[in-house]
Amino acid sequence: MNSDVYIVGVGMTPLGKHLDTSVRQLAARAIDAALADAGTPAQAIQAAWFCNTRQGALEGQHGIRGQCSLRAYGFEGIPIFNTDNACASSSSGLMQAYAAVRAGLFDVALVVGAEKMIYPDKRAEMFEAFKGSWDRELADQHMQALLAMGQDMPLPPEALADTGERSVFMDIYASQARFHMHRFGTTQRQIATVAAKNHWHSQFNPMAQYRTPMTVDEVLADKLIAWPITRSMCAPMSDGACALVVAAGSALDRFERRRAVRIRGIAVSSGTRRTADEVDRHLTRIAADRAYEMAGVAPRDISLAELHDASAIAEILHAENCGFCDYGEGGALAESGATRLGGRLPINVSGGLHSKGHPIGATGAIQVRDLVVQLRGEAGPAQVDGARLALAENGGGFHGLEEAACVVTILERPHA
Repeated sequence: MNSDVYIVGVGMTPLGKHLDTSVRQLAARAIDAALADAGTPAQAIQAAWFCNTRQGALEGQHGIRGQCSLRAYGFEGIPIFNTDNACASSSSGLMQAYAAVRAGLFDVALVVGAEKMIYPDKRAEMFEAFKGSWDRELADQHMQALLAMGQDMPLPPEALADTGERSVFMDIYASQARFHMHRFGTTQRQIATVAAKNHWHSQFNPMAQYRTPMTVDEVLADKLIAWPITRSMCAPMSDGACALVVAAGSALDRFERRRAVRIRGIAVSSGTRRTADEVDRHLTRIAADRAYEMAGVAPRDISLAELHDASAIAEILHAENCGFCDYGEGGALAESGATRLGGRLPINVSGGLHSKGHPIGATGAIQVRDLVVQLRGEAGPAQVDGARLALAENGGGFHGLEEAACVVTILERPHA
């Protein structure tokens, strides 16, 4: 058994619309970058995890997506595993690769997240695909429970307007926001503060889908999606890919040791039958607590974090769930400036999902990649000074009142 597991290579594509690029081409570009970053040939990879959610629904490519993309790249004979765990697909793939490497089954493994979400000739199918990431049989029951979370909150007239086509997940986030606003006094302006911060961060990220800073007032004035959520508080549909090279500590002599980032803790959870008021039983809190215990650290030890902000309200919720502040104080934390680059605990310095982009099957790996770059001290104008420990929180799908899956990963800065 290997006691330590490291990430020794990372690579990704720019995020956005890649209309003329296939899933396997996106994957190949990310793999090229990760292998070059690791300074290792493809022949060193002993096993691979391929993470994707949309090829089945939008291309009819079910079952062997990884075998198709990775053989096209040149990987033959090695074990290839397909991981679809909604938005948490590639972080789940990383968890599986970590476990296999730590168990001693492989010395060097590859995790690839690759996604195409934008198909202009299949617009209806693009939005229908979101519904595959929640319980189709219980969808009406779950939506009624979600809407009930904020039913006691007085709503402004615009909350009743038909705002048009959107992902069902934006209605879910709107319901969560209304609950948080009603119970804790969180304001729409605090939610907008999160979005404005992350749009400001994204100007420093050359891989981001959007790189235009926005003010809080501009976020509030943007098109309403589902009150209190405006368009610039929402993650866009994105195409893109990311690859991670994972290695055992015993194999580090093959790589540049000073750039190898240790996986200090990694934990996965699913939801429970909790009530809306049982906020401390949220699946993200469960996963975070497990990851902290495994890593032997506490929330106060974390230098920076990437949180799954598919909508800006989610950063507030998960800052609380990860223990960075008390429940009900996530909005105030953002408003204080503590989570901005240069603050006490920078969050989503990459721009976050709603500015950087959210290619679902690749998102978790991209969060980890961004933190690896930070911990190496290679983030340029977005560098967090003295970053030692970093946390990635990646949620996937929806079931009941919360996400269906959550992966929390804690990474440690390389030692000289």
